[in-house]
Amino acid sequence: MHFILTGFAQDGAFRVFAFEGIATGSLRITFTVRANLDLTRRYGIRLQELPLICREVLEHREEGEQERAFTFTEEAMRVHATRIAAARDEAAQNRKAPRRPAHTNGSNWGSNGAR
Repeated sequence: MHFILTGFAQDGAFRVFAFEGIATGSLRITFTVRANLDLTRRYGIRLQELPLICREVLEHREEGEQERAFTFTEEAMRVHATRIAAARDEAAQNRKAPRRPAHTNGSNWGSNGAR
């Protein structure tokens, strides 16, 4: 099933994302995913990331599940934040140190070798 974001609404401290699930045969089913904005701030999840993360919630649901309304839970936010932090740490470790010119003990530094 493919999911398309169709909009969102604010419900108190929750942002509710609406998706249309498109199954084979062009059958369209409406889904919603709620995300508590206070918790997203606590876990450092940016607002612009929420639609994709909420789509992932739908993509990981059980096949054939009849439920149409889901919540991006605090536990899922904690897992997401941990995974993002680990990816940032790995990227920082994989960055190469800037190249520095080789030192020649000053013997020919700044000269072309001719006297």
